[in-house]
Amino acid sequence: MPELRGIRPRDAIKAFERAGGVRRGGKGDHINIKMPNGQLVTLVLETSPIGIGLLKAMIRKAGLTDEEFVQLLKDQARP
Repeated sequence: MPELRGIRPRDAIKAFERAGGVRRGGKGDHINIKMPNGQLVTLVLETSPIGIGLLKAMIRKAGLTDEEFVQLLKDQARP
């Protein structure tokens, strides 16, 4: 799925929050997002894009499908 390539951590955090996740503190530059299904998704705040395998694992853990996550990314891009 080409839409999942090149996703920056800050964009992923916003998408997970739009899905109902709540940002929690983490150690150092890590951010934990508590999802409505009870799972914690951990991201590192850095400038490089998230690897597609890691991103897919986070999406599954959050209880989302790839399509739902891409739609959340597109929704945040709209003004």
